[in-house]
Amino acid sequence: MKRVIDFIIALCAFPFVLLLCIVVWIAIKCDDGGPLFHMASRIGKNGRIFKMFKFRSMIVNAPDLRMEDGSTYNAADDPRVTKVGKFLRKTSLDEIPQLLNVLIGDMALIGPRPDSAFYLEHYTPEERVILTVRPGITGWNQAINRNSVGTKEKLQADIYYVKHLNFFFDIKVLWLTFKTVLSHKDVYRA
Repeated sequence: MKRVIDFIIALCAFPFVLLLCIVVWIAIKCDDGGPLFHMASRIGKNGRIFKMFKFRSMIVNAPDLRMEDGSTYNAADDPRVTKVGKFLRKTSLDEIPQLLNVLIGDMALIGPRPDSAFYLEHYTPEERVILTVRPGITGWNQAINRNSVGTKEKLQADIYYVKHLNFFFDIKVLWLTFKTVLSHKDVYRA
């Protein structure tokens, strides 16, 4: 049932996503002239690797900087982030194209955030439980921490989500995500 609801919502949102793509494409072209999307390799359900759509927020061919725990470097003064990219990240608009991943079936609206593909071999047996569900555009960790915690803390929140998964929990996650994004809380970690 969750997949059906996700598909219907993503399909209804699709015209708005296309309109947003046009506006963001113009802004990105005026800013640095590069491509609209960044296609990140992520871990999906059952450990399948897929390409996740995001509006590109960094310069073209930006180096992949990581924190000590393997999470993506994310700071307010990151020189790789474009002017438009700063706005996209602060508002989380860079995540909106993932509705295309929901339509395709790679992602859900709500679920554990998909980790970078290289991290698959680093999951502990306990952490692998997150691979039993589709990753989400938002999840429990994003609702309560956004970007403020490291990989292990994020994974603990993801495990909690999977173990307590139900419709009402998804509603709670959605509500808290809106509050977190609107408050611009925990946008950066470093």
